Formats: sequence, C-alpha cells, structure tokens
Amino acid sequence: MDFNQPPVVRVSRARDAEMSETEWPATIPAVKQLLADGVDLPPGVTFLVGENGSGKSTLVEAIAVAYGLSPEGGSSHGRHETRATESLLHQDLQVQRGIGAGRWGFFLRAETMHGWYTYMDAHGGPNDTDYHAMSHGESFLEVLLRKFDSPSFYCLDEPEAALSFRSTLTLIRVLHDIVSGGGQVLCATHSPVLAAMPGARILEVGDWGLRESRWEDLELVTHWKAYLDAPMRYLRHTLSDD
Repeated sequence: MDFNQPPVVRVSRARDAEMSETEWPATIPAVKQLLADGVDLPPGVTFLVGENGSGKSTLVEAIAVAYGLSPEGGSSHGRHETRATESLLHQDLQVQRGIGAGRWGFFLRAETMHGWYTYMDAHGGPNDTDYHAMSHGESFLEVLLRKFDSPSFYCLDEPEAALSFRSTLTLIRVLHDIVSGGGQVLCATHSPVLAAMPGARILEVGDWGLRESRWEDLELVTHWKAYLDAPMRYLRHTLSDD
C-alpha cells in the first residue's frame, strides 16, 4: 500500500448528496461531470483553464471548502468570514484524502484577499506581516513566500490577477518548490504564462465539461498568441460601432 499519497486523491459526489441536476451549479457542464464521474487529482499541479462562467472557480472553491478551508481564503486553521456567497456544492462533495498525508492547506483567492489581510491583523502569527502596507502584488508575493512552505494542499483562484509578468514567474517557482517538497496544487487561471508550468496537468473547462489538454492546444493560448501577433485584428471588431 502506498503511504506517500498526495493530500487529495479524488473528489466525487457524496453518498448523501442532495443537489438536484437542475439546480445551479449542477447545471454547469464541468460541475455536472464532477458529480457524475468524479475527478482524480494527481500529485503536483493541476490547472483549471476556461472562460468566465465555465465553472473553474466554482470547482476550486467547492473543493477547497470540502477539504476544510474557508471559502474566503486562508489556511485550515483560519475562519475568516464576512458575507457567505459561496455555492452549496461543497456539501455534496466527498474528498478522498491521501494515506499518510497531512490535513493542512491554504486557499488563496484573489477577490477576497483584502478582507483576509484585515483578518490577519487580528489573528496573524509571528510569521505574518502588515499585508495592507504593501501593494496588491507585493502582498500576494508575501503570502506565497510565507504561507506556501510545506507539503500540503494549496488551492488558488486566479492568483495572476495581482501579479506582473515577473511575479507570475516567481509564483511558478513557488509552485515548483511546493511540488518538489511533496505538496499538491489546484489552481484556476486565465494566465497562459502560469499554465505553461512544466509538468502540470491542465484541465480545460467549457461547454464540454472537463477535458485534459496540452498547453499548446488551449483556446487560451491560441487567442493570446494571435492577439499579441496582431492586436488590431481583434480590436477592429471590438471597437467597431457596427
């Protein structure tokens, strides 16, 4: 028996799940597929890539909460809460934990980190700093360097939102070190830079549900390459009054 498994081996529908197939978010193809077939999470990094509304952030949030993390971000021990806006999908999920793996984790969520910084003003430890005193991108990098330091389960929802090109490369290095140390990452992203991380598994999310893809085959990569090659080919239609 393998006693060196990642923190999360598989996510599937719980036996006592109550969500109807016609109830949101079960109507989203990717969520519907997860509830019907489950999804295996291998060691290392798994990226969820797709358009807005495709369900990638909904999945990351639900898996993070089902694992035991706060829906508004933070660690397994943090209970930062303001206004509950998360879906109830986490209640219908069963997380199969890896044998011998720890239970610590961290959920980095771009849209709620400002509130988490305020929470840490009152509940932070000796390894924390005044995140509010930094720029948005600098505070993100500080969280990465201070909190992403053990072989645990890390969920990230569009972390590139606060990061420059160089800082995104720093994030890739942080994720590389996590994986090298036995950690596991689930990340929703719009960044072709981040998704290019060597060795990562990519699940493309869309009307088809979830499908494993290569970086070079992603719609995201195709569109960015075409746009950077000839921006006006896109902007001509975007800015047209017709």
